[in-house]
Amino acid sequence: MRSPKSVGIAFFIVKPLKIKTVDTLSYKTVSLNKATVNKEWLVIDATDLILGRLASRVALVLRGKNKPGFTPHVDCGDNVIVINADKIRLTGKKMTDRVYVRYTGYPGGQRFTTPKEILASRPAELIRRSVRGMLPKTRLGDKLINNLYVYAGAEHPHQAQNPKTITLNEI
Repeated sequence: MRSPKSVGIAFFIVKPLKIKTVDTLSYKTVSLNKATVNKEWLVIDATDLILGRLASRVALVLRGKNKPGFTPHVDCGDNVIVINADKIRLTGKKMTDRVYVRYTGYPGGQRFTTPKEILASRPAELIRRSVRGMLPKTRLGDKLINNLYVYAGAEHPHQAQNPKTITLNEI
């Protein structure tokens, strides 16, 4: 058992703290709006690219997620032009085995198409449909899909916008 004399008082020397002043404005989260968004025009050549990989990258650019100032509720993505849509690839047996289903609204109005049939008649629709499925299912997604321009050939009518040509690896 301890005696009361063995209890001592400890003294600590406290150093004064140096307080750094930080410029708080440089650390604030930037939230873009319609007026402050910097939209660019990009061209992607779809020759021999896989449909799903192309569509996911295009959806990412349309949404603006590749930019440091990404704001979820604002259209801050770029305008994307996809050329040579008729030369897109699908791996495996997806060209014939995958089936797209739509409904006309009438009894017995279910229609089935394969990617092969879509590529034969309207190749731009295949890429547009794939990208649309990767965008939000909201009013914002409806606006974002309008920033996508898909052309079957190598020519496009957007030369006046001075689009920048990029590859999938650059995104």
